[in-house]
Amino acid sequence: MSVMILKCSRLRSVFRLRTLHHHLMSSQAGSDVLFERVGSASVITLNRPKALNALNLSMIRHIYPQLKNWEKDPETDLVVIKGAGEKAFCAGGDIRAVTEAGRSGDSLAQDFFREEYILNNTIGTYQKPYVALIDGITMGGGVGLSVHGCFRVATEKTLFAMPETAIGLFPDVGGGYFLPRLQGKLGLFLALTGFRLKGRDVQRAGVATHFVESQKLAALEKDLVNLKSPTLDAVGSMLDTYQKQSSLDRDKPFSLTQHLDAINRLFEASSMEGILENLRQDGSTFAQKQAETLSKMSPTSLKITFRQLQTGAALSLQEVLVMEYRLSQSCMKGNDFYEGVRAVLVDRDQSPRWQPSSLEGVTEQFLEGCFAPLGEHDLRL
Repeated sequence: MSVMILKCSRLRSVFRLRTLHHHLMSSQAGSDVLFERVGSASVITLNRPKALNALNLSMIRHIYPQLKNWEKDPETDLVVIKGAGEKAFCAGGDIRAVTEAGRSGDSLAQDFFREEYILNNTIGTYQKPYVALIDGITMGGGVGLSVHGCFRVATEKTLFAMPETAIGLFPDVGGGYFLPRLQGKLGLFLALTGFRLKGRDVQRAGVATHFVESQKLAALEKDLVNLKSPTLDAVGSMLDTYQKQSSLDRDKPFSLTQHLDAINRLFEASSMEGILENLRQDGSTFAQKQAETLSKMSPTSLKITFRQLQTGAALSLQEVLVMEYRLSQSCMKGNDFYEGVRAVLVDRDQSPRWQPSSLEGVTEQFLEGCFAPLGEHDLRL
């Protein structure tokens, strides 16, 4: 009898521990990010809907160790990440906090980029199926949480963009890796202009791996977490099935199809100045529109981004992230990032005063300094 009581007591203790563990997983990081175990799957919910699920340092510091733990956990076979609310998966990083830190010399200006890029690399090298449900706005930091994973599911609500050149930054979070690997010069076009892709176009461009109608996502998630053996093939097959069942906009052509030849021709140049010259000489409405868009962007950001993608095309993801950390710290020391955030996000006058104000003013010597190693301060992966 005493042995049976002891066994029952131990079972209750184990049950209490598992219940407590599940509660902790679901509540840590406050309400900004939620973790849940469902069967053999683990689910991350970005839970800042009023802020369009913008990624802050606290969220990064909770997601990273949880992903590392799940990667080693034999009871976790699959990770799903999604955003709360109706509007966004993740609209980007907490740029305002980074701006304030950079101005005051706070270490957040280093910590945010360093830890975000380490998280990006963790996703890019993850040893288990990782499914990002990018339903809604997906920009900047949200792209970093999704694009390097093995599966990215877009919906008709998905809005993808890398708009960093408009705020004096560059398309980071591994943009130097995935953008030059898109078809032709499409990645360079997206990086420089901040052009927005919507719905099925996100998949057609190669950013998403699948397209599933938004109303089917709840059923898809349920079927994914209930997979008895969620191997890469099994997950891919289920996503394929849901994609086949999603007929919305199936016959609608890629919105950039008619411009792809022009993009490949006009954005083929050995310098940023060469691209602008191509656009000005072309004379087409499309070319004129892109020239006008680029004229509003930070000249420093344009030149950094051009070289970033040119260099990143031949680098590994890890090498790109090391390069991008150097670039982030250069931007923190300059003018244009703070001025861009002021003009676009704070005062919203849309009239940034870039320094220098022209491409010609951004010298090769300055660019070399942006890409230079940081010694002991370099990103370590």
